[in-house]
Amino acid sequence: MPGTDGPAVIRSTLRQQIADALRDEVLAGRLEPGQEFTVKEIAEQYGVSATPVREALVNLTAQGLLDADQHRGFRVHEHTLDDYRSMLEARGLIADGIFRDLMAHGTRSDTADALFSVRRRGEEAARAACAGDLTVLIGYDLRFWRELSALFGNAYLSDFLHRLRLKSWACAVTHLRRWSDINGGDLRGLLWSRHTELVDALVRHDPEAAHAIVREYNAHSLSLIERLAAA
Repeated sequence: MPGTDGPAVIRSTLRQQIADALRDEVLAGRLEPGQEFTVKEIAEQYGVSATPVREALVNLTAQGLLDADQHRGFRVHEHTLDDYRSMLEARGLIADGIFRDLMAHGTRSDTADALFSVRRRGEEAARAACAGDLTVLIGYDLRFWRELSALFGNAYLSDFLHRLRLKSWACAVTHLRRWSDINGGDLRGLLWSRHTELVDALVRHDPEAAHAIVREYNAHSLSLIERLAAA
């Protein structure tokens, strides 16, 4: 009934808007690992009621970005380097599954058309990486991988990979933002930018090359974050 569905839809939309805003705060480094806050504080900050805020925070906790404390509210999850290594390993396994599917079924014409669209996201991500623009890179990189993984027909796999990438960015961004602050905001030359090469390998049905590119990506990411953490 319209009279009962409307408020539920509005609340759901508000909850998602708050969750998206807080996720962006984490990825931007403005909500730092270990930082604590309450439902009341967030509700006052956004000028909304407590219910959608609580639902948004519970959602982000389920995604592994926040931790809930029954007596103290919520805090931003603190990822370790071991967490990051494990996330990269899991990401690599999912990518292997995607590329095996490609090898088994080939690149259909509709998939090839969709890869052209994904490549445009990759171009933007690569441009941001080369410019050292971390905020823009994260946004396009997340869209790039979400759209790429969605092409292979397993919504659960796509959602799991997206959550992994969110968490791995949340872990990496702490070290990248700190380095940026120390070095006057300059991240040029540090960020991975081979998104379009990966798409090109898939378009020409070369999963071995795609495997190699993703392995290099993960090795580059791990080496970079380990180096920044040590510094």
